[in-house]
Amino acid sequence: MAFAFIKHDTKIDFIGKRHIAYAISILLLLVGLGSALWGNGLRMGIDFAGGVIVQVQFAQPVEDEVLKKSLDVPELPGISTQRFGEGTRDYLLRFSSAENTDAAALRTNVLTALAKAFPGNDVEIQRLEMVGPKVGDDLANKALGALYYATLLIAVYISGRFEQRWMIAALMAAVLGSAMYVMGMAAVLWGGMYLAGLTGLSMGWLVLVALGITLVVCFVLKLNFALGALVGLIHDIFITVGLLSLMGVEIDLNVMAALLTLVGYSLNDTIIVYDRIRENLQNQPEDNPAPLADIINLSVNQTLGRTIMTSATTLIAALSLT
Repeated sequence: MAFAFIKHDTKIDFIGKRHIAYAISILLLLVGLGSALWGNGLRMGIDFAGGVIVQVQFAQPVEDEVLKKSLDVPELPGISTQRFGEGTRDYLLRFSSAENTDAAALRTNVLTALAKAFPGNDVEIQRLEMVGPKVGDDLANKALGALYYATLLIAVYISGRFEQRWMIAALMAAVLGSAMYVMGMAAVLWGGMYLAGLTGLSMGWLVLVALGITLVVCFVLKLNFALGALVGLIHDIFITVGLLSLMGVEIDLNVMAALLTLVGYSLNDTIIVYDRIRENLQNQPEDNPAPLADIINLSVNQTLGRTIMTSATTLIAALSLT
């Protein structure tokens, strides 16, 4: 007998319990939104906000709190410390810095501050990385733009595969993608300033507005499968980003890669469920087809074991990297 994590005859009424899921999702979204706007906010890492990251190693162990308090000096503005590796000798130091500060001056400032704070405890700088504020802003804007363009391509793929509406979906993506590109080029021509004279954050709002328009267009054009997939993707990303804000996690390139991985797994699971829904729809008798809610419930139950096992194994792999 083959091993089955979930019984094949499972009959959970997902559609009947959808209002509970709506309530939980809305609560998580509101908590995350509140944290991002009025709470901890989004802690942008050096990759996006600009600054300096220094990896140091002490000859003798140093406590976290002592290190952070000792380095709260004007030469190292906005300093934050993070233990690196095993023990209490290796640390990552992050702080903001003027864009025209060279690496040699930064190295001198760090060594001077550490020597003053911990006399007799030799320290070695093993790595020093600098990202200017303009470079960070540009990288953040490109990442947001890439996420939006990927969303458009997803909408085209879903609509074409499950509704055979390749042309209208491609036309929608071309128009919306071109509009986003033109607005981005206008920002460059206007000296790097975005609409309404805002910088950095305005790109985020621009992408949010573009996503909203995309959802409305999908609804008007009745691209139902694409609309469902996009809503699911946005739901997963927004809740994850909200939890990152609530937990005070710094958003850097690694986190962005994790979010893209989340998009991939979410989309993969959506396509699996969609495939089963399509198969069950095709197997319905023409004279007496089952209600759509029953077909959706059947399809989700049939793919439930795969969904849980895929999520669990991915979580275990992710935990091993922490």
